[in-house]
Amino acid sequence: MPYKKYPLLNKKNLKTISIDERESLVSVKDFAEPYTSEADFKSFLKSFPNFLASKELLEFSKLVKHARQNGKPIMLGMGAHCIKVGLSLIIINMMQRGWISSISVNGAFIIHDFEIALAGKTSEDVKKNLHKGIYGNTEETGLFLNIALKEGFENGLGGGESVGNYLIQSKFQYNRYSILYNAYKLNIPVTVHPAIGTDFIHYHPNFDGAVLGALSEKDFILFSSIVSKLNNGGVYINIGSAVVMPEVFLKAVSFCIGQGIKLKGFHTAVFDFIQHYRPLENVVKRPISNGGKGYYFIGHHEIMIPLFVAILLNS
Repeated sequence: MPYKKYPLLNKKNLKTISIDERESLVSVKDFAEPYTSEADFKSFLKSFPNFLASKELLEFSKLVKHARQNGKPIMLGMGAHCIKVGLSLIIINMMQRGWISSISVNGAFIIHDFEIALAGKTSEDVKKNLHKGIYGNTEETGLFLNIALKEGFENGLGGGESVGNYLIQSKFQYNRYSILYNAYKLNIPVTVHPAIGTDFIHYHPNFDGAVLGALSEKDFILFSSIVSKLNNGGVYINIGSAVVMPEVFLKAVSFCIGQGIKLKGFHTAVFDFIQHYRPLENVVKRPISNGGKGYYFIGHHEIMIPLFVAILLNS
């Protein structure tokens, strides 16, 4: 039955255009090139299609290279997971090659990095140990780290410096695997941004909250001072910190701008397993809304970070 209120449209009235006139978003010039087993890494990069995440990863890598060439900061913020998936030596190598200007971490990071230096192993089984009453009760970690922080505080150091200096003095067997140890040797700033109650060294008998608070304040000022140099080409990279480092970074940006410091035309990136609210807003979007570009790369750290570093070194 025909509906008088809705007369049918006539297909013959449609105006068409040639595909030659139409703008297209996908072209064979952007297709991936097949990779052969005898080819080198640069040929492997050509096997990336020029679309979406692969296009952005190559684009961001070029921005990082430009930052290094122009003497702009390349700031690295991390959670502890980078250590727990075995990436320490890759990050240490990047520091040694001059690709990292500063490192900023949460409280868990210094625990795992310290245990690696001390014993060559870290990360206990929480589920197994929690109800036995032994989770987080590792004596050496709680005792030595709190001593390191107190000694650093007494000597006017920041949190990252305190642990790095303690590791230098300790001469632990596995120091070469420690990011904090190597950063101290290379005079690369490390700032630590803990939240009291999140780390098991906070309930060790030797813990002093006033010391940790003072060190954290000192490190925030240092972190903000480095952020103030990002203008016009600097880079901030957040790897695996879903809350603490994105919040600290945004506050540092605000602190700088509130002092009349210009911050625009810099670039940010997040590498994480999934997309989180705070890294997306506080790293990728809000800080660069006045100019620059932010990127969000989703994937496992143990795959994405070696790939990203290899691109930097070979592109």
